[in-house]
Amino acid sequence: MLAGGRSTRMGQDKALLQWGGQTLLELALEKLSGLGGPAPRIAAARADLSRYAPVVADLHPGCGPLSGIEAALAASSRPLNVFLPVDLPLLPKGFLVWMLRRAEVTGALMTVPRIHGQPQPLCAVYHRDLLGPITRSLVAGDRKVMPVMIAAAGEQALSQAIDVFDVERVASASPGLNGFGPLPLYRWFHNCNTPEDMSGNALVLCQ
Repeated sequence: MLAGGRSTRMGQDKALLQWGGQTLLELALEKLSGLGGPAPRIAAARADLSRYAPVVADLHPGCGPLSGIEAALAASSRPLNVFLPVDLPLLPKGFLVWMLRRAEVTGALMTVPRIHGQPQPLCAVYHRDLLGPITRSLVAGDRKVMPVMIAAAGEQALSQAIDVFDVERVASASPGLNGFGPLPLYRWFHNCNTPEDMSGNALVLCQ
């Protein structure tokens, strides 16, 4: 899980803000725990979060979320790794399970959802084979997640290496996807970056 942001727009540590009786951090960890496999880890340069789950420190501090992805992949022994930012409280955990299964079936090195035409590269599944190219990009000063990931996957020269899919299109073909939560698809990716974003936390939470 990615929780290394500075929360500058929120004005306080958003990872520990309350949402439906849980902190955003606890809610995200609970969803990731439902995927099976090893216990989830927190990618963040913050030792104080270790009371919630093991913390993986950035290998290239100050380089943004891409550095957190790098550190998590370096600490993992599994080929496929699910990433979830701490500020997506409305995303159903069933969608994460479904996305991981999709990655297993397609064999893609990167599986990234897109909503309203906007990729969500911090909520994705990445193969550990991307670690080397990611590290080289960070060393070269490239920190933008989506361009780096596409370039990294493209290095493998595999036709199915990149899977960037439109959530709306998939849901229209697979109506069961809508059953993961009570909210419309676009609400799943509601980012809590400001106090205003948190003002609606009385909404029914996804299960």
